[in-house]
This record gives sequence, structure tokens and C-alpha cells, in this order.
Amino acid sequence: MVSPGKQTASAASRLPHPVRAAALDVADLRREFPALRQRVHGHPLVYLDNAATTHKPQSVIDTVAGFYRRDCSNVHRGLHTLSTRATAAYEESRDAVARFVGAADRREVVFTAGTTAGINLIASSVGGGLIGRGDEILVTGLEHHSNIVPWQLLCRREGATLRAAPIDDRGEVDLDAFEALLGPSTRLVAISHTSNALGTRNPVRRMADAAHRTGAIVVVDGAQALAHEAVDVAELGCDLLAFSGHKMYGPTGIGVLWGRLELLEDLPPWQGGGEMISNVTFEGTTFREPPYRFEAGTPNIAGAIGLGEAIRFIERVGVAAIGDHESDLLDYGTTRLSEIDGLRLIGTARNKAAILSFTLPGIHAHDAGTALDFEGIAVRAGHHCAQPVMDRYGLLATLRASLACYNTRAEIDALVDGLRRVIEVFG
Repeated sequence: MVSPGKQTASAASRLPHPVRAAALDVADLRREFPALRQRVHGHPLVYLDNAATTHKPQSVIDTVAGFYRRDCSNVHRGLHTLSTRATAAYEESRDAVARFVGAADRREVVFTAGTTAGINLIASSVGGGLIGRGDEILVTGLEHHSNIVPWQLLCRREGATLRAAPIDDRGEVDLDAFEALLGPSTRLVAISHTSNALGTRNPVRRMADAAHRTGAIVVVDGAQALAHEAVDVAELGCDLLAFSGHKMYGPTGIGVLWGRLELLEDLPPWQGGGEMISNVTFEGTTFREPPYRFEAGTPNIAGAIGLGEAIRFIERVGVAAIGDHESDLLDYGTTRLSEIDGLRLIGTARNKAAILSFTLPGIHAHDAGTALDFEGIAVRAGHHCAQPVMDRYGLLATLRASLACYNTRAEIDALVDGLRRVIEVFG
């Protein structure tokens, strides 16, 4: 297997992310999202659940619908006009993803069903080859279940051990403990770029460099990153990156696994079927080169095409402008929430994304979330598929308000007012 950490030149230097110099015109931007115009229980929708999924701009909706109206056909398998058009649009989306993440080669972009599918693909492909009995996989205490459970299953199959680096009271990974857990038995390190439960941004490059010094492969869960900031895989220094389209204004059921081409070429496929083969006989099968060896069967064609349009939407708005706007909302939201007596912010990392996770005194998160919904305010209540994070703070659940480019200070004010009413009713 090729050595981990070997990086090709970043494509980002050749194709920089477009940057919009002016601040966002959020009122104008919101007009592109038809779902935001609705009322819920008689109130204007205040949608603050973007870490779970974002709403879709009209351009993405039109792109997906246009495929089904005009170009619906299977890809790579036909010579007729509709198949040719569908294939061209599908592969143009692969190019858009490659540009967006700074891939050195379009063959490094594998379409999947989402972040979870991408991580499970890796866990299946490295089993029996990279990971064996006595080996170790290292994760952190911040991880989503989709970056824990696949590795547990792999360890169970192969006789390996899963270890976890602890987090501190701020919700930051203890980097000294993380580096101390690395050793000659560490074969794979899987870390989140940004915590979905707390918003903590990890110092991925430092962690990847430390892991590579021990010879480990580095996998990054990027689900919470790509809609909010520029992500360049060469700058991250990782070997594999998984993310989902539906968290970045794209359709559900589509995602991406980016991997260094040398590594993908060395990994076996995880599913067998059509499209991923070069030749099949009853005596044996030869497989295609990446990315197609990992894309067995008919893919989510409409989803991939919609993801390409979602990326173009983000580029038109400007990644830098989105980041500045969300940073302002995070600061404003942190200040406003701190005005509520007894409210406890969970996760106060020095570098964090626009996610506000908190508890109310004596009120279960589910009760508060349901009450807010009756005022048209959508937040997430629960353990956020990150039970080890909740355990670290001695909690069963938190309320989570997660922000996107179309959110406003006025919506944060509505949340604060709603929380005060919740406390009056339940307190």
C-alpha cells in the first residue's frame, strides 16, 4: 500500500475558490430559498437546524427537476442523446467537486450516498489489508456516530482496537493526549473537521501531520465544513475526506469520498456489480480504475448533478462571505444566549463553527424543542448522534441552533424570545 501523507500539488492554487468582496445581501439571498417563505403554526419559519440539513436554493431544485424532465437516462451506458447529456452533466459535477476541494485529479472524487456511506466504504475497503489483529484505530471524543460505529465494526471483524482521544471542558481535543495515543500500532486515524454537536473546529493539519509521522492513514469527516468555509485537501494534509451534499444546499442521498489517487488505486472495491468492472468471467473479474471501481450500479445521477449546482451556488455567493456572515451570527448568538439566566452553553472552543449547543435549567431539550416548534422555530433537540460528547458533559441531550448563510440576527432574536417564553411556561 502507498505511504500515507504523500501529497500531490494542490489544485486550489490553479483554481482558487471565488471570493465575494462585499458582505452578503441576506434579504436577497433568502429569496432564492422557497422553503424559507413558509409559515409554521402560523409563524414565519425560523430555520436553525442547518447542521442536520440545509434548505435548497431554487437553482438546485430546478437543476434536479430539469434532469428528470429532460435528460433522465442512465449514465456511461448508452450512446443515445439523453444518456450522453446525463453523463456529461454527471461528470461535470465530478469536475465541480474536484475544483471545490482542490483535488489534484478528478479521479480522486468518488460519488457516494453521503458521509456515512463514504466512511463505511473506507472501513470495508481497508479491512483485511491495512487493518489487522493487534492494530489500532484512533478517533476523538468529538465524533459523530458515523465516525465511530464503522470503525468499531471493522475492529470487531479484524481483531483491532479502537481508541479515543479525550476532549476538555471547552469541547476541544486534548492534543497532547491525542499525540500520546499515536504509536506504531496506529494504522488509521479518523477525525471530524468540525463537530456537529459542539461546532468545534479541529486543527486537522497538526493532527494529520502527527498521525502521518507514525505511518497512519488519516480520514476526515468533513460533513460540517464544506458549506461554511474553504476546504482544500492538500492544506488539510489528510488522505481521505468524506462529506454530504444535503448539508451544503444540495440534494439528500448524495455525497463524496475524496481520496489521494495513489491510495484509491491500492484499495479494493467495497461493492460489486455493474459499472465498476473491466471484465467479468465465471473464473474471475477485473475492476476499473478509481473512481468507478467504487461506484457500483446505477448512481444517484440527479443527486450528483444537483450537488454540482449546489457547489456553483456556494461559489457564486462566495465562501469567504459566507464564513464572515456566519461568524458574525455566532458572536451575536453567543452574546444573546448568555443573557438568559441559567442557560448553559455546551462547547466553547476557541475556534468553532456557527453551532450553538445549550441546555435550559430544569427543562428537557425535547420539551423545549417542541415548544419552539409551535412558534415556528426549528432547532434540533437530542444527542445529535454524538452520545460520547453528551456523556462527557453528563447530559442526555442539548438544544442545538445551527446557522447558515441565509440566517439573520433577527432570527436569533426570535430564538432568544422563544426561549424566554419556554422558561416562563416550564420553569
